[in-house]
Amino acid sequence: MQRKSLRPAAGEAVLDKKKHTRTEKRKKHASPDMTLIHHLFGRHGIKRQLYFIYLIALFVPVTMLGIFLVINTRNLLKNYYSDMVASDNLRLKAIFFEITTQMYNMSENVCNDEQLSKVLGTDYPDERAFITDADDFINGNGYLYNYAEVEELMIYTDNPSICDHRLFQQAQGGGQTEDWFLLASERSSVLWMPLERKDKYGNSYWNLCLLRRIPLINDQYHAVLVIKISDNYLRTRVENGEYATIVCADNGQIVYASDRSLYGQPMHIDVDYDNAHFAYADDLTVDGQRSIANISTLNMYQSESRIYICSLNPHAYDDIYRIVRVCVLIVLTAILLPGMMIFVFTRYFTTRVDLLREEMHKASHGDYNIMADFRGKDELSEAFADLQVMVEKIQEKEAAMYQSQIVEKELMNKQQEMEFKMLASQINPHFLYNTLETIRMNAFAAGDREVATAIKLLGKSLRYVLENTGTASTTLEKEMNYIETYIKIQKLRFGSRIDYQITVDEPVRLKDYQILPLLLQPIVENAILHGLEEKDAGGRVAVHIYLEEDLHIDISDNGCGMELNQVRRLRNSILVRNPEIKSSIGLYNINQRIKLCYGSRYGMSISSAPGQGTMISLVIPAITDSAM
Repeated sequence: MQRKSLRPAAGEAVLDKKKHTRTEKRKKHASPDMTLIHHLFGRHGIKRQLYFIYLIALFVPVTMLGIFLVINTRNLLKNYYSDMVASDNLRLKAIFFEITTQMYNMSENVCNDEQLSKVLGTDYPDERAFITDADDFINGNGYLYNYAEVEELMIYTDNPSICDHRLFQQAQGGGQTEDWFLLASERSSVLWMPLERKDKYGNSYWNLCLLRRIPLINDQYHAVLVIKISDNYLRTRVENGEYATIVCADNGQIVYASDRSLYGQPMHIDVDYDNAHFAYADDLTVDGQRSIANISTLNMYQSESRIYICSLNPHAYDDIYRIVRVCVLIVLTAILLPGMMIFVFTRYFTTRVDLLREEMHKASHGDYNIMADFRGKDELSEAFADLQVMVEKIQEKEAAMYQSQIVEKELMNKQQEMEFKMLASQINPHFLYNTLETIRMNAFAAGDREVATAIKLLGKSLRYVLENTGTASTTLEKEMNYIETYIKIQKLRFGSRIDYQITVDEPVRLKDYQILPLLLQPIVENAILHGLEEKDAGGRVAVHIYLEEDLHIDISDNGCGMELNQVRRLRNSILVRNPEIKSSIGLYNINQRIKLCYGSRYGMSISSAPGQGTMISLVIPAITDSAM
């Protein structure tokens, strides 16, 4: 039985040795990666590390991908709408080409009609003869009324024997020939231009018209065929509720538009009318609205005239931005939702880490009153359980040392008390007073009043110190008399460089209130030696005493003041003693005396700013003689 129990023990030792070897090898191989990870993350807190991981792993990639997708989506949508507008423009171009070509073919039949040429070239003796021939021509050519795209077909002539009848019209209205009639009469090719007509109510209407000279047998007369394309017919063929259309002739006047109010107005879009093949495909701002536009040129069949067709989609960017906003919202959701989850988890996790660190910090500084329970069942709760075990063991060891420390402290207190008594016994106050008084009288007799005054102030100051050594309280009046005496001594040293002011607000009566003796002198000394150090003249120390439930004493100087960092260090030094900062030991002692004597709610505060001096405020309870 004993042999069997020894073999497994030996085997476990071998296994432990192998496991340790593998662990060491793993550490060696992992060290470069671990060094890099430590360099990236180990220099910051856990909260910053988690936020940094979220920033690198999710926020930056998703943001970059989102920006790419949003920009790409916008470009694709813009290209799509641009292609759709271009397609609509081609459709319009085909419609106008078809209609204008049909009008040209119709004009061919009319202009080459010999009967019409004969009627227009004949000098009629009277109107009846003309009307008879005109009716024969019109009735014999019924095709003139078979075109739905024609709103009106008129034949204008300057033959004076021809009167206004049905299709025939005199070109000289009111004794003046129309400009377009003269222009068309001089051209051999077809002319396309917008013409205005007015109804009996004075309303203006515009039509795209074909103007063509009719060849006559009689060369002394001229005739022009005018075919007006029906605006309503164009609207039924052209209009598309999604797009807006503007068409202008080569003189810049609008002959067709989705908005009827634009008829006859000059084209408000820049068009190069000298370019026979002008084209434009980009954004346009029309009436303050940004639109996707496509402009093309239609060279009319068998004519030197041109029309410019503009297709606009005024709602394209509204649709694009609506879709882009949806994409942006999706990207923001993909960024913010995980971010919120990371934020919540990070707060929960770091709160637990901070709580564990706080408890460990308390234990490391000797405060073993740690919390009893730590929520969770993970590695942090296990670490806290280990902390509790460690604290319990430390408390057990400290309990054993406590009794010996008490004995040691009692011996030290007794020793300090004896040393104090020995030191106090060496000073005979009467001897000091008599000696100083003798010196003062000698100085006064020698005529040196300044020395006599200085010795008198020093004796008065020394008397107050010795009388209050070991006492628990004195009146505020005595303490302020001592402070005034101390400042007068300092004035003997610094002369006009320093001055002082003591202000007591109503209803404070100094002799009625109690204060710890020798409490204010170190503060006044600090104000003179440090606050007014750089003052060559005009230095002032002010003491302000007032009552607000508690007794407030503000001691301020008008010196150089301190930077914010200096103020913070000084505030910390009066709360936690720093042996390295010698200048703040007196302030630390004063603050500790106040708190030990009156309680933790009383104490000292410091405020200062560069160039504005420094103020130290004391708050102590308003203890009167009656309360004592």
